[in-house]
Amino acid sequence: MVSISTFRQLALALKDAEGLQHFDKPSFRLKGKIFATLWEAENRAMLKLSLIDQSVFCSYGDAVFFPVPGGWGRQGATFVDLKKVRKDMLKDALDVAYRGVIAPKLKKKN
Repeated sequence: MVSISTFRQLALALKDAEGLQHFDKPSFRLKGKIFATLWEAENRAMLKLSLIDQSVFCSYGDAVFFPVPGGWGRQGATFVDLKKVRKDMLKDALDVAYRGVIAPKLKKKN
């Protein structure tokens, strides 16, 4: 289990990450691009993953990681149940989401 405060600490520990509101949810961004949002009332988070990464994390168990219902989920938006996820696994998933936001920026520099 990961607490809301631990999730915040992990997300904000990523280099240059910042926390801002996104409508009624706390979001975590890198240079304005969201890589995660926190759904405090539901005790879960949404991570922005590629479809491949989404399938990898969801394969660990659909009670822990699962696609957001509808179109966002079909584009890689993935919920993680903070009551069920191990801290190390969440840390890996956050890192993957964070790097997914960085990757397009790195390609533009080349």
